[in-house]
Amino acid sequence: MDPIVLAAGTTLVSAMATDGWQQARGAVTAWWQRIRPERADCIGSDLDALRTQIVAARDNVDENTERALAGIWQLRLQRLLQDEPGLAAELQQLIDHLAPTLPADEQAQMKAVVMKAEARDSARVYMAGRDQHITGS
Repeated sequence: MDPIVLAAGTTLVSAMATDGWQQARGAVTAWWQRIRPERADCIGSDLDALRTQIVAARDNVDENTERALAGIWQLRLQRLLQDEPGLAAELQQLIDHLAPTLPADEQAQMKAVVMKAEARDSARVYMAGRDQHITGS
């Protein structure tokens, strides 16, 4: 999945759980209005439902539901970019617009990590975007 889509889905779901959710909803529906005007009304309703679900998940400390909701939106955005790859730059602008609505700790998690490695022969490569624990030999 495109890294921008991963970031966008997570950012959107997180933004809908904040006090700035109406700003986030407005930005997303306006963006959708420009690219898929026939779906803009449905997106607004979907975002309202998302808001209810994400707030309930956070109240219940239900990280699995939160990840699932992000996954749903990531798939939705991935399909959109598959249909129109040129929207990636606009999607990045949307993420940049939503980022300030997030708490500082969530903004820090939005940084992209790109890792590349090449192992030859019997070599091993260990890579992690965060903590890594290796046990055994």
